[in-house]
This record gives sequence, C-alpha cells and structure tokens, in this order.
Amino acid sequence: MKATGLREGILFIDEINCVSETLAPAMLQFLQCKTFGSHEIPQGWVIVAAGNPPEYNKSVREFDVVTMDRVKKIEVEPDYAVWKEYAQKEQIHSAVISYLDTRPGSFYKMETTVDGRKFATPRGWEDLSTMLKVYETLGKEMDREVVVQYIQHEMIAKDFANYLELYRKYQMDYQLDAVLSGHIDEVLLKKAANAPFDERFSVVNLLLARCRESFAAQIRQEEFILLLFEQLKLLKETMFHSHNALADRMERFYQEYEQKKTAGLLSREEDRRYRQAAEKLEAWNHALQTSDLRGPEDTFAWIKEQFDQEQDALDESFEKAAEMLEHAFDFIETAFGNGQETVIFITNLNTDYYCIRFLQEYDCERYYRYNKELLFEERSRSIEARLQELNL
Repeated sequence: MKATGLREGILFIDEINCVSETLAPAMLQFLQCKTFGSHEIPQGWVIVAAGNPPEYNKSVREFDVVTMDRVKKIEVEPDYAVWKEYAQKEQIHSAVISYLDTRPGSFYKMETTVDGRKFATPRGWEDLSTMLKVYETLGKEMDREVVVQYIQHEMIAKDFANYLELYRKYQMDYQLDAVLSGHIDEVLLKKAANAPFDERFSVVNLLLARCRESFAAQIRQEEFILLLFEQLKLLKETMFHSHNALADRMERFYQEYEQKKTAGLLSREEDRRYRQAAEKLEAWNHALQTSDLRGPEDTFAWIKEQFDQEQDALDESFEKAAEMLEHAFDFIETAFGNGQETVIFITNLNTDYYCIRFLQEYDCERYYRYNKELLFEERSRSIEARLQELNL
C-alpha cells in the first residue's frame, strides 16, 4: 500500500482448508474479525480464500460448522463454455479448442482406478497449449508420450494425439494459407464438400483459428498504437519547454509502468504492450541523439513521421485481416453453402473476444446477413415449438 498508493484490495489465501488444527482457532478469528494476532486487515480490503475438495487433496481437513457459518461458500464447477471464452482471449492453441469443441466431456475428467488417479483438467489443457506452441516454433511434432505428461488420462491423451495428427494433415491438405490469400482450388472445394462431418468441422475451425490469430494481432497492435499516441500527446505539451522532452517523457513513462507493475495492475498483455511502447520510445530517442535535427519543431515533426509510419502499418494489417475474413467466407460459402458449417463459423465469430473486437470496426456485409438469417431461423423454430405446445 505504501509503494502503490492503493487503499482497497483483495487478500487471497490459497489452500485454506489445509491449515493445521493448531492454527484453526486463529484462522476462525481471522475470517470473523479480520485480525491475525495483533495484525488487522485495513479497511476496504476483502478476504477471499480457496481450497480443493478432500477427494483431490490428502492434506485437506473439513471446516466445522462454526467456521463455515462465517463465510460465503461458492462451489466452483468446471464449465467448458465459460473456459472457452477465456481460452480464446488467451490464445489457447486452436487444436485444443477444436478438439474440446467436439469432445467437451474430455475437458475435465477425474477417475480413480487400481493404478491411481487419471485426470484431465483445464490447467493441463492450457499447459499443453503452451507446449504445443513451443513445439511448433522449434519445428517438432508432439506425440502421445508428450501429451500424457499434461493430460494425465491415457485414453484422452491418446485420442488428442490422434486428433492432432489429423488436424495437421487437414492443415496441409487444404492449403489454408493459399485459401486465405484468395487462391481457392476447385478440387479442394469438392474435397471439403464431400468430406465427413468431423473433417469439415476441423477445416472450419482451422479457418477460424487463422482469422482469430490475424484479428488478435491487429487488436494488440491497435492498443499499442493508442498507448503510443497518448505518450505523443503528453510529449507535445512539453516539447517546447524542455531540451530533452522525449527523454523526460520516457523517464515518466517508465515510472508509470513500474508503479502499475508493482501494484499488480497490469495483465500479461498490458505488460507486453507497455514494454513494447517503451522500446519504441527508446529507439526514437536513440535515433534523435545521433541525428542532425535541431529545434523542437523539426524534432516533433520527425517523431510524428515515425508515428505515422506505425499507423500506416496498422491500417495495412487491418486491410489484410479483412481480406482474410472475406476469403474464409468465400471458401465456406462455396464448399458448404448455408449448411451447419456456416452456422458454426458465424457462431464462433459471435463468441470470440478478438473476432467481436475486429467486427466492431470492420463492416462485413456477409457476417451481418448470416446473423440476421440465423436469428430469423431461431425465431421461426421458437414460434413453431410454441405452436406445437399450444396444440398439445
């Protein structure tokens, strides 16, 4: 609180139900009175605690009624639909999301066998996603022996490893890079139209994943540009009053960054954006130190020119992302028409964080048309169902 100036917050205690019996009375006092010995929790702070059920942790002991009566208890259950929103925003590997879309029952599974516990958990899927990206960067292929280190349920790990192999095969067979560049092969269209449903589903998810990656990169770059623009506005206010205005702005920006980082106010993505902006300001400052520019007018004009180049690059990437979406629609319309594959594509665009952000800025005629058609069909089915109920 002294370092950040914050006066409110959450004190989070993990594994609270692993506290020893000797500490239980002190914990009861802590939960009830917000005091631990002579230490008192400041006003404006809330205590939140978490713990695993006894069947998942041998160190757990049940709290008595006296303790439980002093807390508000929330049972947290695994929910794939909720986790998927988080997964899309955090850029969990598309193969993981695609697999779990078809097998949501594999998202969370806990089984006790004669050989011990077998389980698949949300944390395991996220860790597996991270390792998948590392393997792809290194040009390596992940097999079942690696998958089972993260998904410690042999049947699910084997099933995902087989799915991953097919996922890679579809990626190669359908030449998605060419498709999203506007080069669509008639042979591939016929192949997709006549493929089994699970193959068509995977192809749609691959197209979605490529679009999502492009949209995410666009949104992240846009937020970086906005942060940079804020610094330029502040710089302009002091440019004509200081000989080292950019260096001074950099120092204040670093101070702001360190303060927010210390206070834990930056997400991982925000931290990356701050570091990216700091690197850009530092590069500009270094270039100015070795340039022949003199006077605040010329200096600021040069900085604005550099910023305009960043903005032009952003506009160009926006156009490429928009073209990619249109080419994806071209392929899906031609191969699948108004089938369920199109419904899957539109539904995922409607629920993905980065897709929604991008479509708020890009006016895609086909996206809005299909949405209206889907809404009309849903209303028609709802009315038909209601009429059947009335007839009964």
